Amino acid sequence: MGSGLEHPNLRGRGDTSARAGDKPISCPANPARGWLYSRTIFKKFYLRSDHYGAHRGLIMSSKVFFTGLRARNDQTSRVVRVRKLFEAAGLGDCISEKDLTAIKIHFGERGSDAFINPIFVRQVVDKVLDKGAKPFLTDSNTLYKGSRHNAVDHLINAIEHGFDYSVVRAPLLIADGLRSKDVRWVEIGKKYFDKVRIAANIQQADSMIVMSHFKGHIMGGFGGAIKNLAMGGASAYGKMDQHSVRPEVIEKKCIGCRTCMEICPVDAHIYENGKVWIDKEVCIGCGECIIVCPEEAIGLDWTTELDPFHERMAEYALGTTIGKEGKIGYMSFLTRISPECDCFSWSDYPIVPDIGIVASTDPVAIDKACYDLVNQQVGFKQSSLKSGWEPGEDKFRGLKPQIDSLHSIKYAEEMGMGNMDYELITI
Repeated sequence: MGSGLEHPNLRGRGDTSARAGDKPISCPANPARGWLYSRTIFKKFYLRSDHYGAHRGLIMSSKVFFTGLRARNDQTSRVVRVRKLFEAAGLGDCISEKDLTAIKIHFGERGSDAFINPIFVRQVVDKVLDKGAKPFLTDSNTLYKGSRHNAVDHLINAIEHGFDYSVVRAPLLIADGLRSKDVRWVEIGKKYFDKVRIAANIQQADSMIVMSHFKGHIMGGFGGAIKNLAMGGASAYGKMDQHSVRPEVIEKKCIGCRTCMEICPVDAHIYENGKVWIDKEVCIGCGECIIVCPEEAIGLDWTTELDPFHERMAEYALGTTIGKEGKIGYMSFLTRISPECDCFSWSDYPIVPDIGIVASTDPVAIDKACYDLVNQQVGFKQSSLKSGWEPGEDKFRGLKPQIDSLHSIKYAEEMGMGNMDYELITI
């Protein structure tokens, strides 16, 4: 393959062994796009149901397009690769002339530095403009206190991180308004939610390109396209709907530093007799106290809380896509793959080397491809990985052994959002 990577057999389901006949082949130049690519073909068909359970028949595996990061001239630079990847994956087909097109992006919490480079976002904006559409960059406000808790702070933070019109050539709109109250209810009729609270500017957009930085996540295992749709597409109260987990203090570990009290958005932490405890009647389950505790003295009931969280997140992701069928494209960056999400006010050492960039019109397939590509790498022993350093071993279990990182995308597939089976096509 053009990237030099040994790609796993992306028939999925954790199977990373190739089988006879599943060989990369060179394809002729694509006259519509004018450049060569190679593809790994997996001959797999399966039955799938839509999110109402109706039979949908025989479905081919989804296509995920990949580009590596090597550059030896101006035609192989990363900037050019982003543009070519957009074209190869057919993301432009999701956009119509005069569309108001949301570019869903995470601007990064102040102090973090692993978020997607605004220069790469500019390439996607330019391709959207080429379609005669009107792009805008957007994300929703956070549930926790920080540099993105309201639209004013959020916009200042985005501009400080380089997402200014002079760089990205598109205006910035905070999707759920000044104080996260610009919301549209969307009916989904699922196990946890009949309706979900979607940020108005995302729900009202005609089309959307979801740009995700693939990395670890404290409760999701990893964060990719599904997480970006779910949390980024929801208002602050929609984020609260999804979390609904209740952390608890491990008393013998608590040193009474009260760092958790400073971050809590609802003052649920109570300091008594040199220790902190959490009022579960007040706690909204955002999980920020777990992140900031220097002694790791706050935890979750991992046996009961996590699978429902993953499923609620997938249901919100579904709600974000409703009304935009065939109008959403996805691009994920496998660079600076940090152990935690970009919501932290720091970016830890990457867990694996930089890999490349992928694009698809299927959010389930792109997340599964990213997961597999990360697990094919040698893990960095100087990172926060506790195990899983060898190629083929689960890096996300190496970060959070208790979490089934694939649970959210399995559930998303069950709802008909996409396929875990896919073809990886290298351009």
